[in-house]
Parts: sequence; structure tokens; C-alpha cells
Amino acid sequence: MIKFRRSQERGFADHGWLRSFHSFSFANYYDPAHMGWGNLRVINEDRVAPGTGFGTHGHRDMEIISYVLEGNLAHQDSMGNVVGIPPGDVQRMSAGTGVRHSEFNHAQGQVTHFLQIWIEPSVKGIEPGYEQTTVPASEKRGRLCRVAGPAGSAAAVTISADAVLYSGLFDGPESARLQLDPARKAYVHLVRGELQVNGHLLAAGDAALLDGETEVVLAHGHDAEVLVFDLAP
Repeated sequence: MIKFRRSQERGFADHGWLRSFHSFSFANYYDPAHMGWGNLRVINEDRVAPGTGFGTHGHRDMEIISYVLEGNLAHQDSMGNVVGIPPGDVQRMSAGTGVRHSEFNHAQGQVTHFLQIWIEPSVKGIEPGYEQTTVPASEKRGRLCRVAGPAGSAAAVTISADAVLYSGLFDGPESARLQLDPARKAYVHLVRGELQVNGHLLAAGDAALLDGETEVVLAHGHDAEVLVFDLAP
């Protein structure tokens, strides 16, 4: 079974300093039909205005991934990390027993555009942790690159969750095929451009939700950047 969620069907919030699309129920956006998919709980596509950001706030028992598309996201947390996250970097924060952090756009005249992703952990109450690394575009060009996954998955960053996140760039004849366990779920989120997913055309912001499928086939892209999640049921 494969279902599609178009970009315009997502929840939307405009706070002036922040414009955010919500793939699943979040904050004031509530849709009982879209509470998550498998153990994927949140995908927020955020655009943060220059000189603004999210003040210090807390999380616990969640694996949080930031995937920056444009600009630079300044991150500071109670673990002592003070860093900037540029495009091409993937950041993982394990909230565990509790962590506080802030995120800001300090760039002048440039919006910071990023995806905030939450995945439910396999075990609660772990020690909070942080990891950040650069994933060159060359590793994503015409293929799916593991950018996040559990220990032993050979992913760029390690998450304490039963999930693997892949990222890929596709244009023209470039294509990829990912084998799936039909007992699991998968989620495809098109970040930008256009791309065919199992023969169906997706545009930027669209998603495909897969259950009981044996593969994901990506082809016929046009300046496409895509995220594919292999998820617990």
C-alpha cells in the first residue's frame, strides 16, 4: 500500500518570524489522521527570519535531526554544544533524560530553511547526546546515502531508534532502488524539485507513505533532493 500526502495538505503556521509546514500533528496543528508514521513523529519544514529563532526550550525521550537546506542554524544546548549547522551538515540530538537548547538564525538578510525531524527512540531514559557531521553532495548524487541510523548501520550520525534515514540527489537519468522489509513502514519526503516515486510524480513538499511494500524506486528527477525513511511498524 502506498498513500500520498501533497505539500498543500500539510499543516501550516505563520508566526511572522517563522513559517512552518507540519507533516504531522504539532503544536496548534492537530489532525488525528496524521499523528506520525511508524516511529516517525515530526517533520517540520521551517523558514526562520534573520535575527530570530527558537528560544531555550526542553525536550526528552526523542531523537531529533536537523537537516539544513539554506542559511545557517545556530545551535546551543545544555550539554555545552555551541555550533552552527550549515547546508550539507546533518545534526542529531538525543534528548534522553532531558536537554534544553535554542536555535537561531544569526545571518543578516538570509532566511534559514531547514527540516526538523523527530523519531521516537527505541529505549527511553538514555543519556542525552549530540552529533554533527558533513555529508558531501557527492555522496548523495544519484544514490541514497545513509545519513542517520542505529549503531552498526554505517550512517553518518547514530540515532537510538529503529529507523534509517537516507538522503539523495537526483536529476535526469539518475535513479535508485531501495529494498524494503514489507513488515516495516517507509516514508518518502521530497525536499525540493520533482521526482517519481514508484512511478508516481512528487513535487517539493509532497510525501509518500508506504506500508507492506518491498521497494522504493526513485527515478526521473528534476533538481530533486529527497529523504527516505525506513521505519519500525
